[in-house]
This record gives sequence, structure tokens and C-alpha cells, in this order.
Amino acid sequence: MRKHSGMRPQDIVVLLKITALGNKRWQLKDLAKTLYISPSEVSESLNRSSLANLIDYNKTRVQRQNLIEFLEHGLKYVFPPNIKPPAKGYPTAHAHPFMKEHFNSDSAYVWPDIQGNARGNVIELLYPNQIKAVKEDAILYKLLALTDVLRVGRTREIAIAGSELEKMILNEPSS
Repeated sequence: MRKHSGMRPQDIVVLLKITALGNKRWQLKDLAKTLYISPSEVSESLNRSSLANLIDYNKTRVQRQNLIEFLEHGLKYVFPPNIKPPAKGYPTAHAHPFMKEHFNSDSAYVWPDIQGNARGNVIELLYPNQIKAVKEDAILYKLLALTDVLRVGRTREIAIAGSELEKMILNEPSS
């Protein structure tokens, strides 16, 4: 058996991107291009995720229930949010439009982005080119913003975000 050197934050983004594609067929080079990650890093990410049983042995299908379980119960412990002082950025967590429909929050969170249209406490990105990727993929953006709620939210917020994430990952219609 191959050695498992542990998950990396970008592995979550790769898995969520595959999930965001739904039933569309994808190739490694396409994932790399749309995520702004090298093909070799995507390949290594898929290897790590396969060993963690988050994607199947052939590295083509996300183990959706396992991913949900990991996101809901392990993400904030394995990749705790690194919150930094307020700055300009791209809205995430409570500041994402979906969460704003459900909660009025005094605390806004952003991913650092000089061209961002919001201001709030900064949540460190899972990988450097995350902003580029989410600007081109609204589904990936929502998935990642909801995962940030799981990392920084309170019980009610986590329940709403977790429920929506589960629906999206299992490809069920939203409420």
C-alpha cells in the first residue's frame, strides 16, 4: 500500500470542483486549467483523496457521502480557518449571497482580493489561485463559501450550510 502523507487544503477544492461538474466528464488537464493548479498537483491530489477514500480507486468519482462526512465533521479540525484582520476581498462564509438570504450577520468574511467588492475578516485561502477559480465557477464558489461556514460558523449557520452542501454534493434540488 502506498504511503499516505496526509490531505492538503487544495485536495478539498479539487474534490468540490469535480462535484461541481456534476455528471460532466472531465480530464485531469481540464481540472488543472480551471483550478489554476499544475496537472501534476491535481494528480497528486487525486492520489491523496483516493487513499483517504474520498474518491474511488479509478479517481473518477467522488465518494460523495464520505466527502460530506469529512466536510461536516473533520474539515475545521484538519484545516482550521486562519482568520486575519479585516481587509478588502471576495465574500465568503456568512457574506456569500446564499447565506445572506438566511442570516443577517454582523461578521463578514472575505478571501483576500485587492479587486474584491467587500470588506471583512480575512479567511486564508485553501490554495493561492482559489479566487481565480471561483470567479469562473459560481457552483464551486458556493461550495467553498459553504465549507467556510462549517469552519467558522455557529450551530444554526452550520446546520443551514451543511444541509445545502449535502444537497449540492448529492445533486439534489435546493430549497
